[in-house]
Amino acid sequence: MKLLKFKRPDENTFAGQITKLVVPIVLQNLLSASVNSADVVMLNFVGQSSISAVSLAAQYTSVLFMVFFGLGTGASMLCAQYYGKGDFRAIATVQGIALRFSMAISTLFAAAALTVPELMMTLFTKDPELIRLGAGYLRFLSVSFFCCGIIEVYLSVLRSVSRVVISTALNIFTFCTNILLNAVFIFGLFGAPKLGAAGVAIATSLSRLLELGLCMIVSAKSEHVKLSLRGMLTRNRLLFQDFVRLSLPALGNDVIWGIGFSMYSVIIGHMSSDAVAANSFVVVVRNFGTILCFGLGNAGGILLGQKIGENQLEEAALYAKKLMKLTVITGAIGGLIVLASIPIVMNFAALTETGMHYLKYMLLINTYYVMGAAVNTTLIAGAFRAGGDSRFGFVCDLIDMWGYAVPLGFFAAFVLKLPVLWVYFLLCTDEFVKWPWVIRHYRSGKWLKNITRDDLFVGQTVENS
Repeated sequence: MKLLKFKRPDENTFAGQITKLVVPIVLQNLLSASVNSADVVMLNFVGQSSISAVSLAAQYTSVLFMVFFGLGTGASMLCAQYYGKGDFRAIATVQGIALRFSMAISTLFAAAALTVPELMMTLFTKDPELIRLGAGYLRFLSVSFFCCGIIEVYLSVLRSVSRVVISTALNIFTFCTNILLNAVFIFGLFGAPKLGAAGVAIATSLSRLLELGLCMIVSAKSEHVKLSLRGMLTRNRLLFQDFVRLSLPALGNDVIWGIGFSMYSVIIGHMSSDAVAANSFVVVVRNFGTILCFGLGNAGGILLGQKIGENQLEEAALYAKKLMKLTVITGAIGGLIVLASIPIVMNFAALTETGMHYLKYMLLINTYYVMGAAVNTTLIAGAFRAGGDSRFGFVCDLIDMWGYAVPLGFFAAFVLKLPVLWVYFLLCTDEFVKWPWVIRHYRSGKWLKNITRDDLFVGQTVENS
């Protein structure tokens, strides 16, 4: 009998190209979710208050990540297409523009976390114990906020030029270091003090400092994508206009989505501390359930952007169609992962009886919520942005989150005073409300455009300062 051999996908086909990109991105997302789950697992042994406080304080990290993701993917829209065109000077200029924005925002967040963390916590809860624990967490996390402003943009640009293996290797080191340092500072290993929730923040900040150092090393050895002061100071009027026109809607899209999602935590946090603790576990499980489909969306956006930059629009449209089919499959797989995790999480979580009740049904709701998130993320943050269409996602999420989901959540919780699980269910309808408009826009093909320019650095369009 002959042994069946796995046939490696041809790198010139869609399967080969998407596999080359998606595998390291999925691995990176898996490691990220593992770190978040490790935080919850370790804090589970410290106490429910620590879990709840870190969960609420981490909403600022989520919002800031959305800012950097918006800037990074906004830069990637341009960089991926210019990579397809072979213009590395334009890529360096776009990266410099994105870094100027990201460093300004990260400095602002870091200063707030260092000086007024208690005020930041009062937005999410009135519980004095949660405010105290969360404020200590934010104060130590301020260093991480500043580092992320540089790291996330740089890694996004690396991925846009197909250097996904390098960015994944950096993340592997950082995530492994983070988990190790979490254990050291939470439990007081190797003679370190037992710091509980604050230990999570210290571990995160130290690992991010190390990652920034590694980015500097990679930059020094890179031929094209470098972190340099010169790149940040380079001025190009046309590229700046394109970045503002294309990237700021992407940034606005991710910020309003991130803040809107954080408002869900505000609603839940003012209803029940048991619900907050249960949601901490739910977020971890949902992150694992969306790893594959979100990774596929990110990889697909990079691949489509490069094809569009090469001006192969018909092939890009065909690739987008294949990407959608894969997204539906991976969304279904994600839902099954969440479903299969329910008995495992229920046996592990050390919550109150009410918290366990919330946990079970919140997880069940997320078995189908994953599919809604998968389709929308692949199209809005993947395909549409690859074609330079970031405005549609901004308008769509602005209406959906702030015209529908957030007002509905507040009304259901504080006017109708519905039970926690009914409020949570209503909040989790947001992704499906968008489907008709998102799918219609995809089928129209209006998002499929080449946004690169010729002769960018001719005449007076370049200014060095």
